[in-house]
Amino acid sequence: MRDIRLFFMTVISCSRMRGAKVAVVGAGVVGLSTAVCIAETLPGCSVTLMADKFSPRTTSDGAAGILCTEQYPDIPLERQRCWFRDTFDHLLAIAQSRHAPEAGVLLSSGVQIFREPPANKRPYWWDIVFGFRFLSERELRRFPEHTFGQAFTTIKCECSSYLPWLQHKFTKAGGKLVEKKVSSLEELSPDYHVIVNCSGLGSKELVGDVGLVPVRGQVLKVDAPWLKNFVRQEEGKSYIYPGSSYVTVGGTRQEGDWRLAVDPGDTEAILERCTRLEPSLCRGRMLGQWVGLRPSRRNPRVERAGQRLGGGRGAHVVHNYGHGGYGVSLAWGTAVDATGLVRSCLQEMHLQAKL
Repeated sequence: MRDIRLFFMTVISCSRMRGAKVAVVGAGVVGLSTAVCIAETLPGCSVTLMADKFSPRTTSDGAAGILCTEQYPDIPLERQRCWFRDTFDHLLAIAQSRHAPEAGVLLSSGVQIFREPPANKRPYWWDIVFGFRFLSERELRRFPEHTFGQAFTTIKCECSSYLPWLQHKFTKAGGKLVEKKVSSLEELSPDYHVIVNCSGLGSKELVGDVGLVPVRGQVLKVDAPWLKNFVRQEEGKSYIYPGSSYVTVGGTRQEGDWRLAVDPGDTEAILERCTRLEPSLCRGRMLGQWVGLRPSRRNPRVERAGQRLGGGRGAHVVHNYGHGGYGVSLAWGTAVDATGLVRSCLQEMHLQAKL
């Protein structure tokens, strides 16, 4: 529904955007989604995507990529539902298209299990995924240490394929790629009307966000082709996500930990926990290991900055970062929101220019 609304608003406002220059900073899944959404929704704009790292060197490239998220404490629930639903619908359309293999987007069925029943047995996205139901007592016998579970079909988005695919869509829509480290948003202000900050953990320095912290994640890539269904322990403490070419096994959630090296102790602990959930994993062949730092804050920041740069005379700034471990699950939804904020900035500038 929001995509239809965006289309009609685009038709009305497209002429007002002619010649407008927009910079998007950050080329992870949030930044690329935002750049594509702006370039396709506001075709009169010139959109430049800037980052010091592009795929395959981003944090998003190693993401497990299963659409499943937790609830943020201070954001209206309906807004969170919109973010998840827009992302789910966007990726579902890809999964059902001829582009699915190259984009790395596929449907995935499995279970989420809990040692004790959660306070809310139905997460806010229960009616957005497919076939959501509670596990029966017989099904729970597979997991002796757990007393409650949910089964559903969601989407797996393999970012090692999805990010290059998005990047191609972006350039096809007329977008420009610039590999550079942005040290301050002010340095971009003279050349752009709007700057969209999607720099993830980089926002800690770029905009001085003291509430942004790294949450270290370590995952294993395992060859175990007989596994077809995912198993996710409560809040993603442990997970087994079969994909198109390997199984992602995780993980860790180590807040405030900046280490990027693989920790053998974490590897051992992950394997020990996950083989309890799926004993046949012990027969799998290790293909590789990966570590990334999730950009975590109390709530994602998706908003316009309070004032323009340069004492109110420079570029407008829109922020879209801080999704933690749920960037893939919410990226397209927050990109739609950010695109709306960019449009409002440009319309405001258009009105001021007429005065």
